[in-house]
Amino acid sequence: MKSKYLDLIGLVERLHRQCLEVIKADLDRQGIRDLNNVQALILFNVGEEELSIGELTQRGYYLGSNVSYNVKKMVENGYLIQERSPHDRRSFHVRPSEKGVAVYRGLSALFDQHATHLSDSQLSEDGLEAANHALRRIQQFWSTPASLARDLSAA
Repeated sequence: MKSKYLDLIGLVERLHRQCLEVIKADLDRQGIRDLNNVQALILFNVGEEELSIGELTQRGYYLGSNVSYNVKKMVENGYLIQERSPHDRRSFHVRPSEKGVAVYRGLSALFDQHATHLSDSQLSEDGLEAANHALRRIQQFWSTPASLARDLSAA
């Protein structure tokens, strides 16, 4: 069980890196040089909505300091519009500019194209559903570190 679990951890890490490489290649193809792949993924998670920085952190599971830095760079480069919340002056909201919406739509089209080609790679809808189910179970397992730590210390 341990070796399969360690294989899974390595696979999740590699898949994340490969996803970022796919995004980077698409940015390069479009000639976008002032946005990195992590920032593009943040834009994809924002979509065409307005979110608080906290919501963005929760939605994308980014570390707060990374989000703050990347949001600052995306505001400077014209991909995001940042405004102070009218209800809580300590909070900021971001929404995509036209330039940011274009990147979001480009990534959305890329992922749509990938989805249509999944059957060519012998991945079925049932297979994807099983993979999603297994990964959600791992996510739930990892999201309870306090109870996991108690279980380990009791052993």
